[in-house]
Amino acid sequence: MTLGVRVRFWKGAWWIFVTHRGLRRAKRVGDRRAAEEVASKLRARLQLGDLSVFEPERDIPTLEVYAERWLETYVAIHCKPRTHDLYSFLCRRHLFPAMGTVHLPDVTREKVQALVADKIRGGMKRTTALKVAALLREILNHAVEDRHIAANPATRIGRFYRGHTEEEARPRVDPFTEGELTQLLAACQRWFPEWLELVATAAWTGLHQGEILGLQWGDIDFAGQLIEVRRTVSYGKQALRTGSPKSGRARRVDLPDVLASWLAARKSLLEAEAALQGHDLIEWVFPSQAWAPTRRHEPAAPALVSATREGGAPAAALPRPAPHLRLAAPGG
Repeated sequence: MTLGVRVRFWKGAWWIFVTHRGLRRAKRVGDRRAAEEVASKLRARLQLGDLSVFEPERDIPTLEVYAERWLETYVAIHCKPRTHDLYSFLCRRHLFPAMGTVHLPDVTREKVQALVADKIRGGMKRTTALKVAALLREILNHAVEDRHIAANPATRIGRFYRGHTEEEARPRVDPFTEGELTQLLAACQRWFPEWLELVATAAWTGLHQGEILGLQWGDIDFAGQLIEVRRTVSYGKQALRTGSPKSGRARRVDLPDVLASWLAARKSLLEAEAALQGHDLIEWVFPSQAWAPTRRHEPAAPALVSATREGGAPAAALPRPAPHLRLAAPGG
């Protein structure tokens, strides 16, 4: 039995030449490392009698064509809408302009490394550049499963780019101290009283913004002093999107005494306002009614929260900005 799988550099590219029982096939592969990996796998397949390598090749799509199909047939079905939006944005803003016309077998490790390096040199944060590389790696993982390519050239790219700057070495979460939180809540009481309970909920529960805005009164157990985190909300294309929490499953968090009393007072006030207006209490803990009356039966939008918080208070009245409000543990 004649069996031969050879790797050669020919006409400016790496090729694999396969001979088996009188059958021959030549296949172009990105770089030498990928060619050696493919050759090793081909030898094993041929020894097991798998002759699919000699079947007529299918049309090999470009990265852009394959990624667009992947976004619509996999991400849109199995991921959250916000994830689909993010992946679509990263593809069209960063991946497609740089590598969209490259056919999948021609996506080499050198090209992936060059993409990340070019993004960082252009001023992109390393963490963002690694997100682009991680997205490319995931797309190519599916291309491997679909047998468009034999190996993923984007595997473990990120290990070369982490922790090179002072900013990257800092902790990702820098919680407010007790004094800073006291200052923030005092500023809210004076300048933004309509957001006091929302900010307090963020500080004392650690929920994500979408989870806070997705809270309904039925999620709060005042007697048991618990909050059931069941959903997250966001707005995309002017439409309300409701989904599971970031972890993918519901969870319970403690409800401190002070926050419980503030939320109970808020509920009583909203019940009284609803009775005066002739309708039932709106189910959302933080509805849009105070800032967008025409959408009062929907939760407040993150963009509305950000716009309402801008301006109004002197800089000295607020502690340092922080996207996630968490109360530091005593002595922490």
